[in-house]
Amino acid sequence: MNYSCPKCGNTTYELDEMRATGGRFSKIFDVQNKKFSSVTCKRCTYTEFYKSKTSALGNIFDFFTN
Repeated sequence: MNYSCPKCGNTTYELDEMRATGGRFSKIFDVQNKKFSSVTCKRCTYTEFYKSKTSALGNIFDFFTN
């Protein structure tokens, strides 16, 4: 990935992933059906989030493992 921080211009970064709930039923059953990828600058810690696609199988697995 060719990344340059928009805040400080640094080119070193960390990639990570986060899951979150979406609507009422997913909150009630504690199912994280929203998935985001993040890019964090190693110098200034500025972070950008990008929405990722989730799979139905992943959502079912999440439901039974919570």
